[in-house]
Amino acid sequence: MTEERHHLARTATPEPFPAAAFADVLDANVAFAADFEAPGLTGTAKRGLAVVTCMDSRISPLAIVGMEFGDAKILRNAGARVTEDVLRTLVLATYLLGVNRILVMPHTDCAMSKSDEADIHARIAAEHGVDTRSLEFRTTSHPRDALITDVIRIRSYPLLREGVTVAGAFYDVGSGALEPVDC
Repeated sequence: MTEERHHLARTATPEPFPAAAFADVLDANVAFAADFEAPGLTGTAKRGLAVVTCMDSRISPLAIVGMEFGDAKILRNAGARVTEDVLRTLVLATYLLGVNRILVMPHTDCAMSKSDEADIHARIAAEHGVDTRSLEFRTTSHPRDALITDVIRIRSYPLLREGVTVAGAFYDVGSGALEPVDC
């Protein structure tokens, strides 16, 4: 965060929490908290796994890989791409949070592989009047190649803890199956 943004965060008048917009979320949390029993987890990945996957709401990473709350670290973004922030987070996960395996898991029918950068920027501009050309959305017309590139990027990242196993697999949103990919 830049110094200017730190200053804004310190000096801006906080807005009231928009409770009406989040009523369903808050109500659901009341029900969740009523039955919640703290599982005594430490914040480490009990089963040593980190999953890099897409933000698509059809993906339930823990269920897909047969794990539960506390078993794995889940990193999500548009397209399941390995960005600098993903690498930063994986460094922390591998050194401090018990991760010794990383699965990059994009999926079929992903919007980031159905459009290109120019199309997405144009659509946002046309529908919302916002110029997003300063952002890179990391679309790809070759998702398998992107997966292989991202797995190799993690494996070759010099700050990642040695001995971490990195693999890639596509999740099929139609069948629920994982397809391992040679990377």
